[in-house]
Amino acid sequence: MPLIDMDETSTGARKPPRGIYLLPNLFTTAAMFAGFYAIVASIGGRYTEAAVAVFVAGILDGLDGRVARLTGTQSEFGVQYDSLSDLVSFGLAPALVMYTWSLSALKAYGSGWGKLGWAAAFIYAACAALRLARFNTQVGVADKRYFQGLASPAAAGLCMSFVWAIEAKGLFGFNASDMDFVTPVIAIVAGLLMVSRVRYFSFKAWPKSDRVPFIWIPAAMLILVALAVDPPRVLFGIAVLYVLSGPAMTLWGLRQKRSLRAQRGTGKGDE
Repeated sequence: MPLIDMDETSTGARKPPRGIYLLPNLFTTAAMFAGFYAIVASIGGRYTEAAVAVFVAGILDGLDGRVARLTGTQSEFGVQYDSLSDLVSFGLAPALVMYTWSLSALKAYGSGWGKLGWAAAFIYAACAALRLARFNTQVGVADKRYFQGLASPAAAGLCMSFVWAIEAKGLFGFNASDMDFVTPVIAIVAGLLMVSRVRYFSFKAWPKSDRVPFIWIPAAMLILVALAVDPPRVLFGIAVLYVLSGPAMTLWGLRQKRSLRAQRGTGKGDE
């Protein structure tokens, strides 16, 4: 007669584990704390600190998954907790930082412009939530080489590097007061790209081996030096290039498909 497992319920399903893995969830909690701190700093008018805090959250967010994989401590709880942390750090935090920094100033131009300001912030936050929900439903079936839509950390990086660059030294001679009508465009475009079907390279499948071409060493060195010299502008430049790479990659893929269809059509006609 088989023994009865006391951890099983009357329906035969096992009870969920009572404990959670500490190390990866500590990194996730730290990332959420950085996002929360960014919100508090922006309310206090410390916008550079807020932008830097979001970047710190991005670094910690990249570490928690790798720590979980290296230590074999992956869990469904960790996946869901990471998504909630991402919503705070890369959804709500950037939206509120941009609103307190620039979008709220639009109300000085009239009630309609004021509504546009908070609507742009909400569109960004809502699109981040939708992006994370869609990502969770596609785990295990999506191509790991690419993201469908702009990843929320990358969208947050674009917005926060923009804020940081303006606050630090200005950008192309413009200051924060000159960005009132530019900030809503960046917020809305970043939000819509998150829920779009535009493909972005994920870097999860790179490098394919432990050996890389030698050229990557001096290239990485130059990037590090540039970051040390002028972090906000360099980060903003990298963010812009990555955001533009998605539409460029998508258009190139569509062009290749059309070329293949045209070649097949010509081949059929010659038969």
